[in-house]
Amino acid sequence: MDTPGYDPVSATGMVAGGANVLAFTTGRGSVFGSRPVPCLKISSTTQLYERMSGDIDFDAGSATTRARQLECGAELFDAIVRMASGEPTKSEGLGFGAEEIAPWKLGAVL
Repeated sequence: MDTPGYDPVSATGMVAGGANVLAFTTGRGSVFGSRPVPCLKISSTTQLYERMSGDIDFDAGSATTRARQLECGAELFDAIVRMASGEPTKSEGLGFGAEEIAPWKLGAVL
């Protein structure tokens, strides 16, 4: 979906467009949650996951070979299905997301 890069604005656009679940990738460890729909947070590096394991649901940092990418893809699919079936995400457990709805402002978003 064509949305800006600012996390709350991007997620709001996807939810408004009809998304029922979100898979949110982070490379810097954005503390983000979305209450309107469940949001699974995915780290791009294992170091980030280890540093923020209390807030990130899935470590994709090990997907460095084709075989491991296939394994991670299957594991991620299973995690998304569990989340969509009602398993709470770590952000939900922490109470994040109530303030994450943000309108898309025209122009630069900082």
